[in-house]
Amino acid sequence: MSMAEATAGAVLANRRGWTGALSDYFWRQPRTFVFLLLLPAALWLGIVYLGSLFALLLQSFFAIDEFSGVVDRSQLTLKTYAELLKPQNLDIIVRTVVMAASVTIASALIAFPIAYVAARYARGKWKALFYLGVMLPLWSSYLVKVYAWKLILAKEGILNWVFAQLHLTFVLDALLALPVVGGNSLSISYIGTFLVFVYIWLPYMVLPIQAAVERVPTNLLDASADLGATPLQTFWKVIFPLALPGIVAGSIFTFSLTLGDYIIPNIIGTSAFFIGQAVYSHQGTAGNIPLAAAFTVVPIVIMGFYLWMAKRQGAFDAL
Repeated sequence: MSMAEATAGAVLANRRGWTGALSDYFWRQPRTFVFLLLLPAALWLGIVYLGSLFALLLQSFFAIDEFSGVVDRSQLTLKTYAELLKPQNLDIIVRTVVMAASVTIASALIAFPIAYVAARYARGKWKALFYLGVMLPLWSSYLVKVYAWKLILAKEGILNWVFAQLHLTFVLDALLALPVVGGNSLSISYIGTFLVFVYIWLPYMVLPIQAAVERVPTNLLDASADLGATPLQTFWKVIFPLALPGIVAGSIFTFSLTLGDYIIPNIIGTSAFFIGQAVYSHQGTAGNIPLAAAFTVVPIVIMGFYLWMAKRQGAFDAL
């Protein structure tokens, strides 16, 4: 027997063990192998996440007993959802949705030029510097950033000092004098809340847009120019439709994160509640878990409707 035959025989002998049999089985049954690989993640998603979400949604169909003040779990009811239509609760929902939409639009307008320059013109160390600049704020503590902005926007903060040095205090006073969005200072106004939301969530808008713009073929831009299109026409007819999936992806992040956030409005802004604060308050100090659960359904429904509309428009086709 040759050395090669002996080596092959030893390998086959080793494969006759349980590990070899298991490897042969998975080779013959690739679907079973994929199923076992996905099983831990599926169990985590199905039991821990979806299970807890279902339990939370179930709580929204209970109600608080008016006499005892405890949750009545003896019957399912839509009474808690009817409470969402009360003026004070409806005001919270409208306030949150308007803020989320404003933050999303502003983030897209700011992020697109940055992402376009990074995708089309940045090369080498400049592209690395771009990624560093976008990702660096994400590496610091969320609370540290929010409290830092509270100091920046305060009446004695650096932003007021800059406006004073530039003799533009009247501009700041005019902004703070605006009805609804104004206040005594930026740190206790909707303007300040809006600025901090945009700063915190902007990276989640920049990166998807940059990835989408980078995938736009250069030859399409050249063909558009050869056919006599102006730069503006090229943008609206070529670049924007192809970059739309990235904008939609970024808007999903910024819109949904703003809808559910309760820390920023709790630290910066007025005393008026957002949905996240309402959920925190009702499940905590107020002890009204069904109403807190009903409030959590609102962002889920809004995001579900938004994703459905985006899918109908074909925004996910190129993702």
